[in-house]
Amino acid sequence: MEHGKKYEFGDITWYPSKHTAVYRYDSRVPMDTPGDGINDFLGFQSNEILISKSVRASEKLFESTKSVNGECTLADTTLWYKKQIGNGLKNNGKIFTGYPVVGRQGKMQTSGSCLYSPKTRIDASCAWDPRIKGLFFYESTAIFTATKFGDFIKDVKKLRDLKPENFCGIDHYNGFLIRYIKASKAYLGQSEDSIVVDFNYYRADEASTPRLNQDVMEEVEQMAFFKYGARPHWAKNRNLAFLKVQSKYLNFNKFIAVKKQLDPENMLSSEWSDEILFGKEGVGSDGCALEGLCICSEDKHCSPSKGYFCKPGLVYSEARVCRYSPSSSNL
Repeated sequence: MEHGKKYEFGDITWYPSKHTAVYRYDSRVPMDTPGDGINDFLGFQSNEILISKSVRASEKLFESTKSVNGECTLADTTLWYKKQIGNGLKNNGKIFTGYPVVGRQGKMQTSGSCLYSPKTRIDASCAWDPRIKGLFFYESTAIFTATKFGDFIKDVKKLRDLKPENFCGIDHYNGFLIRYIKASKAYLGQSEDSIVVDFNYYRADEASTPRLNQDVMEEVEQMAFFKYGARPHWAKNRNLAFLKVQSKYLNFNKFIAVKKQLDPENMLSSEWSDEILFGKEGVGSDGCALEGLCICSEDKHCSPSKGYFCKPGLVYSEARVCRYSPSSSNL
């Protein structure tokens, strides 16, 4: 909280498996301060297609062989590289030479250079471009009231301490990105100062394919949205994060009234948007929990044929997660 209030655009990136937190100090400076820096965030840079494919191939190999050590090596390599390049900060618009990096607001608080890569570069693309079969991942973003955030972090640490390497999959992407935001008067905005936690993790090509240590991600997800009542980012998250979301916003009914007034025939709505807005849980079909369409209550909601069964959480016992339990399949 102190860091967020002191630095207007500061944030913290927490890598649980590495017991490491990276603090970003970001301050305004006078207009005449020299500097031509930019924030070319690594995740939004254009990458050589071969590299993106290679990283994805490594992920799939580690997943299929259930190699936690492989994921941790990938996380170590990613963290080392991000440190060397300042996570994409560039002092002169070209390379990172060290801190501080000084630049104009519009170039320091935005990024996305892969959108503007030359069309002649047919060997490069955004890493997540579906045409190249590159990175494919989930993104969960939870918004906590300040009074509950600390207890959430303590619970995640308890889960981490049981087996730190199980968090390497999250750390490989970007760890937990933590930001402080001020209250908003918007109907679906935050009614009080809040903490935003964002984390990404591997997603399988096929919806029916379970993931390595997916029970850990699911427990963190359910811990955030149900135990601590975090509010979901409207443009991110899996379906289950929106369950009972209307009860988390004091002005939700006012928003619905305005929505009906401006769009009486629901031209701008769909079955999918209604599922999100009204927090409807999907039908409990086979494998529905693998994609976050439901919270498992039966083994069939996971993937029992592949050794994944519906189990209670390890720290948040009320959570129901799909855990790899090969011994259960032999019963």
